[in-house]
Amino acid sequence: MAINMKGKDLISIHDLSQEEVWQILKTTEFLKTIQKTGDVYQPLKGKTLGMIFTKASTRTRVAFEVAIWQLGGHGLFLSAQDLQLRRGETIADTARVLSRYLDGIMIRTFDHNDVIELARYASIPVINGLTDLLHPTQALADIFTIYEKKGRLEGIKLTYVGDGNNVAHSLMFAGAKVGMQVTIATPPGYQPDPAIVAQAQEDARKTGASIQLAQDPHAAVRGADVIYTDVWASMGQEAEHDRRVKDLGDYQVNPRLMQEAGEGVLFMHCLPAHRGEEVTDEVADSPQSVIFDEAENRLHVHKAILALVM
Repeated sequence: MAINMKGKDLISIHDLSQEEVWQILKTTEFLKTIQKTGDVYQPLKGKTLGMIFTKASTRTRVAFEVAIWQLGGHGLFLSAQDLQLRRGETIADTARVLSRYLDGIMIRTFDHNDVIELARYASIPVINGLTDLLHPTQALADIFTIYEKKGRLEGIKLTYVGDGNNVAHSLMFAGAKVGMQVTIATPPGYQPDPAIVAQAQEDARKTGASIQLAQDPHAAVRGADVIYTDVWASMGQEAEHDRRVKDLGDYQVNPRLMQEAGEGVLFMHCLPAHRGEEVTDEVADSPQSVIFDEAENRLHVHKAILALVM
């Protein structure tokens, strides 16, 4: 593929063309093969990635830091305590300053509008490492994992069960771009953002994909190739934990729910998992679970994104 993505921001998968999504997936496949064979490929030698974190992280931080290093560059970790943002410097000024020092910025934060504003004023590519609205790098790693395991994406049925959160939003966008059938099963009051659903359905019409909402998790998983879930109380929602556990209790992914999907179904989770809540140990540790392959693929997808846009 010969699509030039240099300098492009990655804020939402909705903003990417179908060809760009596939370019990321194919580049991921190429870079993962190189790493597994022990070869060295360093297209970003001398480049520096600034990594802004206002939310705690395991996979995003480690995967991005290792990714830029393996590509020959350097990752600079910037916590909220390290920047003048906490003392009132504007996002616009921060973006302009960092653009003079860095070759790319990855940000993991709460407010999605902060990422949009950072990208507006930065003259270097900005990558959304997670916001309360979207988690695009996770969803790209997810569909790459499905592609590895199933050999295709078009027509694959993915059922997401639980809270219609940022991961659910990005899975809808990702599935829509590659022709998947994505169903989001949630209780009332936990449905995904209607504007995101509408945008994903708009994308789906162009690829033959399907984006649907459901309430009954048992009906939603029948015939699924993949069952996906996430924590019921995300960062910033700790005070709502007990209420959410009560409201979402019927949406636990357990052996019975997996059996209703049929043979060959995969279990996915973006991690960290609250075992005993949204998923049981029997499912998380089962042969059907690909959660650690999925976690590893964050590294390879991050490498692909960095190599393409920086």
